[in-house]
Order: sequence, then C-alpha cells, then structure tokens
Amino acid sequence: MNIAPSVLTADFTLLSEEIKSIQDADYIHIDIMDGHFVPNISFGPMITKQISTLSACPLDIHLMVTDPLRWIEAFSASKPAFITIHVESNDLDETIRAIKKRGIKLGLSIKPGTSLEALEPYLGVVDLVLVMTVEPGFGGQRFMMDMLDKVKRLVSLRKHLHHPFLIEVDGGVNQETIGLCRDAGVDIAVVGSYLFNQKNRQKAIRDLR
Repeated sequence: MNIAPSVLTADFTLLSEEIKSIQDADYIHIDIMDGHFVPNISFGPMITKQISTLSACPLDIHLMVTDPLRWIEAFSASKPAFITIHVESNDLDETIRAIKKRGIKLGLSIKPGTSLEALEPYLGVVDLVLVMTVEPGFGGQRFMMDMLDKVKRLVSLRKHLHHPFLIEVDGGVNQETIGLCRDAGVDIAVVGSYLFNQKNRQKAIRDLR
C-alpha cells in the first residue's frame, strides 16, 4: 500500500517543516480546488512548484476544477508523476491529450455520485483511477464504505482488460479504514487530516502501510 499525504490540511505557515515531516511518503497529494467544481478554494501552481522543491517525493496533482485544460501547462511545470482530472469536468478528451502530450501519467477521478460507467471508455489509456471516498472539497469527512464496491469492480475490470492502472482512494482514510482499502485492492491511499494530526508522522506513514 502506497501512502500519499494530502497537504490540504498542512500548516502553510510552516510549509517546509510540514513537508519534511512526511518525507517518507510514496507521493505527495496536491488538491487543487477552484471554488466552482467544489465549494472550496485551495492554492495554485506557484505553491505547488514550491512544494516540488521541498521534497523528492513525486507529486500526485488532483485537479478538482471545472476547466482543467487551462491549468495543465502551469501545473506541468512542477514535473508531477500524475495529474488527475475528473470525468465530470469540461473538455475531458482534450485535457487527456494535453496531459499525455507532456509525458505525465494520467489520472481520472469520479465523485461518489458518479458511476463507473463514466470511466470505462478511458480505462485503456488511464494510469491511475482515483475513487473519491468522501464528497470532494473539504478534509475531515467520514469515509464512505460503499465506495469500496467501486474499487472492487475496478480491480475486476483491470484484470479483465489486462491494463495495469493504479487504484487510489481519497477521503476519510485512517488507521481503521486503511485495512478495508487494502483488502478491496487499493494501491494508493491519500491521507489528510488523520496523518497531519499525528505527532510522529513518519511512524504514522509506516503504520498505515
């Protein structure tokens, strides 16, 4: 199980120290919100670029925005491992091409209310599928257990298609829910509030793994 701390709940007045405290993570998850696609605003490419200079961890950028196409070039400057966009967003096909053109791995995400059928046409080209296990926009929400049914279905589809995309979950992951994620077939778990509330975050990352 790979662990991707979400810096959305980090203390940005102590950004360097916060990033150092999670240096043993597999990825750093960057939640980008535009106040339109979800009812919250986070930060933009300049802060993301600063984070990329503070850690050797690969970045996992999650664009929770209505028009991701306009942001691909700016966020590509941070040289992320993944850029994940939502199937519910605008200009989906064109945005996918823009990500692929830059040699960045493609992630696709679905909100809890979106069915897997929306993803299926893209499973042959996607590198990562992110299943939201809370309603996107705010940290600290309760894990939606029924989203694990989607994970299990994706595991089955992956085997059927012989296409090794990674499966990621985001929202409400903690010491209690991480085992359920593992058993369902999750490859990467995004952890936010739970991790940043721990005094020893490196130990917490090891325990979650």
